[in-house]
Amino acid sequence: MRVIRPTLAATLGLLALAGPAAADSCGDLIDRVVAETQATLVKRTADFAEFSAPDGIGMTLACGELSATGVQFRGTPLPAGYFDLFGRAGHAVTGLASEDLAQAARTARTAAATTRHSNVDAGKVLVTCSLSGSREAPVTACAVIERDERR
Repeated sequence: MRVIRPTLAATLGLLALAGPAAADSCGDLIDRVVAETQATLVKRTADFAEFSAPDGIGMTLACGELSATGVQFRGTPLPAGYFDLFGRAGHAVTGLASEDLAQAARTARTAAATTRHSNVDAGKVLVTCSLSGSREAPVTACAVIERDERR
């Protein structure tokens, strides 16, 4: 009986250590977004993260069974790297080609200039952009959202 207790304790201890690391899929996504975009993690909860990127660009990540990443900027004109950053963040989350995601965001942003909000179907994801705020300081917010293939 004495031999079983230390072995059981050691096994439970290893499982306890391995559990959080294996279960932190949001942490894995955060790491991928940071590596792909060079953004700085600003805030994190269990299923959400905020990042800061160059040129005053903000980024968000919603983690879960279906994840989404967004890129936001207040002002005009948009920084030259806005859509490239969007594509790289989307690639980190979805694995889709960053160039395709960036182009979908450009298309959605162009349409949103007249409709305030626009979506582009990009296969297994939806790319959406919206414009809000004043003409002097508009907020551009674009996101790539994973679709539920079961529906």
